[in-house]
Amino acid sequence: MTNTTPATGIALVRNLAPLATNTAAAAGLLKILVAAHATGAAVVLVDAETPKTGSKLPYWTVLADSQTTLFDANAVVRYLYRTAHLPLDEYLALEQLFEWEEKSLNGLHGDQDLSAIIAAADAKSAFLSADSTTGAVDAVLFGALHFALSGAKADTLSQYPALHQWFTRQLATAAVAAALPVYSANVVKVLVREKPSAENRNVTQGIAFERDTSKTILPIDGEKNVLITSALPYVNNVPHLGNIIGSTLSADAFARYSRIRGNNTLYICGTDEYGTTTETKAIEEGVSCQDLCDKYAALHKDIYDWFGLSFDYFGRTTTEKQTQIVQGIYNRVNENGFVSENTTTQLYCEQCNRYLADRYVEGTCPHCSYEDARGDQCDKCGKLLNTIELVNPRCKLDGNRPVVRNSNHLFLDLDRLQPKCEEFINSSSSAGKWSANGLAITRSWLKEGLIPRSITRDLKWGVPVPRAGYEKKVFYVWFDACIGYPSITANYTDEWERWWKNPDNVKLYQFMGKDNVPFHTVVFPSTQIATGDNWTFLHHISTCEYLNYETGKFSKSRGVGVFGNNAQQTGVPSDVWRYYLLSSRPETSDTMFTWAGFVSCNNSVLLANIGNFCNRVIKFLDGTSKYAGVIPAADPALVAPGVNSDDRRLIDDVNELLTRFIEQMDAVHIRSALNTARDISARGNQYLQESKLGNALFSDHRAQCDTVMAVATNLIYLLSAVFYPFVPDSSASICRQLNAPQRLLSDTFELDLKPGHVIGSPEYLFTRIDEAKIEQWRVAYGGSAE
Repeated sequence: MTNTTPATGIALVRNLAPLATNTAAAAGLLKILVAAHATGAAVVLVDAETPKTGSKLPYWTVLADSQTTLFDANAVVRYLYRTAHLPLDEYLALEQLFEWEEKSLNGLHGDQDLSAIIAAADAKSAFLSADSTTGAVDAVLFGALHFALSGAKADTLSQYPALHQWFTRQLATAAVAAALPVYSANVVKVLVREKPSAENRNVTQGIAFERDTSKTILPIDGEKNVLITSALPYVNNVPHLGNIIGSTLSADAFARYSRIRGNNTLYICGTDEYGTTTETKAIEEGVSCQDLCDKYAALHKDIYDWFGLSFDYFGRTTTEKQTQIVQGIYNRVNENGFVSENTTTQLYCEQCNRYLADRYVEGTCPHCSYEDARGDQCDKCGKLLNTIELVNPRCKLDGNRPVVRNSNHLFLDLDRLQPKCEEFINSSSSAGKWSANGLAITRSWLKEGLIPRSITRDLKWGVPVPRAGYEKKVFYVWFDACIGYPSITANYTDEWERWWKNPDNVKLYQFMGKDNVPFHTVVFPSTQIATGDNWTFLHHISTCEYLNYETGKFSKSRGVGVFGNNAQQTGVPSDVWRYYLLSSRPETSDTMFTWAGFVSCNNSVLLANIGNFCNRVIKFLDGTSKYAGVIPAADPALVAPGVNSDDRRLIDDVNELLTRFIEQMDAVHIRSALNTARDISARGNQYLQESKLGNALFSDHRAQCDTVMAVATNLIYLLSAVFYPFVPDSSASICRQLNAPQRLLSDTFELDLKPGHVIGSPEYLFTRIDEAKIEQWRVAYGGSAE
């Protein structure tokens, strides 16, 4: 030891670094010091000559009279009071206190169970000194309770007046007054870490966002009412990533954005279950059409739930409401004279003994020579087709060449509706700022001139046609599919017309892949016009090009590509999939999914940019040696408008980026908006670097450090809203870590978490993906090696 043990008394030998004040060892040290001063024993603190670095003991005690070493603080206190000849009754009380402390206090955490510790100690208040002296029981309890009582709030202490008064008296006693300076010099002060709760929040009023799914959403007069649909997915297969980003995920991002902007928003989707594709798939699987629809509707919903798609209602088209509304619309169109009857030449398979609807026929496209064109549309060039136009047609069911026969069908007279349809397109595309590709596809249809289009098919699975002579026919799926939007809404609420026949108060946004555009911009609007009813028409159409997979197309039959269920099987959280797909959204041209890009997006963007910024700030604020989770006040001289400071520049830059983000999302430029959101987070990381956030800033420039923490924490809170449309689970994690409610997205960046607000505990938003996974996943899902 560097010093010798005193002739009488004790020597405390320090073995490890200074203790944190919220530890049992620190409480024991204070007990010893108070007891030593209360009994008049000499005490010195010395460093160990050879520290026992492998030991967990922070100190031990050497007794002067015997050179005995004691390792337990209570044993030292016993020794001090026995040496001081404590009366027997008081000594017995001391032993009872040690036993009570072992049972009642030692299982509690000093910085987590403050209220429980204080409540337990209050039960012993009758045994404490009623005057300004420090007895044996007082010394032990003062050491055990000092951290809890010195850090407790006034409203907590007011519940235990006797204990509070005793603690105040003890602070003034000679023994405590002498012990505390020595104690403080040998410990590291730790602040009391309050448990986060609604009571210790301090958040701007009116900023909270809460989505109440128990209430039916209806348009509200005087508010912005937004109706959102995504293309109804067919139930004949598992959706792949291209299907998901092409409609449902893109629509979900916009729906979430619309909600946090305070708009009254309804997001509707469901499975498209009638038509040739269903009959074909049911034959392949050897089940009924209804059984097939039940199977795939549930599968689709499970996948969309995993991806976090926030439909207000996800329905189906095989419902009575669909039949009623489709037949009602047909009757109105027919009454107004826009339905004609014609004999059509169709392909008939003599082996199957049936007319072959569009999807039962494949062949060579007469326009681009693609050999696997479908009977209704070529997937390569996008041209709409009639089955008899195909070169070398073949029955999809048995591969035989069909023959030509005649059949009567009903037609929607699009040629007569074109003038009014063009008026609608010109007005809506301008006011709603349609996506360029959607508008180009629509105008190409108009340029070629609209022609009557068949709205019936020789099928069994579909909405029956309410017309004599058509008992064995159903409506063509592309006549009734778009009507699925209002019918699904009708299954959500009987007041569906308040959404679909309310053009003055509702804005309709529709999301889809480019192959679905003409049916939403020409066929369905023309049908609406033909009814003569006051429909809500399309306001904005958001159209995606194709998402390809590792230089090729997704193919379930060939095992190539990632499908919705595969994404779950990788073990990568849905937020990572959402972010990568939205960042690769094919808004203006085809894009490519690659495993290398997917892993890089997670590691270099989500983890290194967003995750790093949030985790660095929250961990620094959470530290009990600094802020103990309490947001400090920003220095007004550093954040006021016009001030020349890093803090003010950060606020101004974020406001500029936020304005851009809102403009991009309002225009449904989702991919660009996501890039801007990433830039806001990157600006936060830059701010931390400029500010040199660290221990030196905290100890040497406290006002500056307080400002950095207040501004950075509030920027994280803003990011929880900015990223909510894209990574909702991560947004919820941020709010949980901040002990703050999910929030609305305001026009400007403000310090909405006020001084004194207590945050929650840090969590990791994202984790690194091993790059070895790239090749493993490529092999598993049929991608090519680079």
